[in-house]
Amino acid sequence: MAKAGKADFSAGLVSFIKDWKNKPGNLIMILHKVQEEQGYISKEAAMEVSVLTETPLARIYGVISFYHFFKTQKPGKNQISVCLGTACYLKGGQDIIDEARSLLKMKETDISTDDGLFSVEPVRCIGCCGLAPVMSINGDVYGKLTKGQIAGILNKYRA
Repeated sequence: MAKAGKADFSAGLVSFIKDWKNKPGNLIMILHKVQEEQGYISKEAAMEVSVLTETPLARIYGVISFYHFFKTQKPGKNQISVCLGTACYLKGGQDIIDEARSLLKMKETDISTDDGLFSVEPVRCIGCCGLAPVMSINGDVYGKLTKGQIAGILNKYRA
């Protein structure tokens, strides 16, 4: 088992975990808080939660792997979300993801680029169905996209 502090949790996070340790639904709330603070749930963080909550590590990974919200790899500095909701999917959302990953030299299974500058993830809805297909980078929304526009958009975030 991990030693307390190995995941470098803040005092506030440790206090939150101790407050939630015995409450119903505690694990999901705790994991949300860990991801909120650290951007993702590292192996060390999962082990630390296991120790602090006295919960088997397998149960923690069961929750992390079941809910797609939780990330186990550190996201890139520039977080790209591509909508795959119905409207975006029908208008080429998957092509936008494929093009972004290709330009960034990412495999389908990669979460982020090797240099940590970008991460790409599909999302179910951005809320801009009239602008389909839609991509968001760090909250900036780009709509009515074509594959040919992706390189120029990515270049804005390389600097």
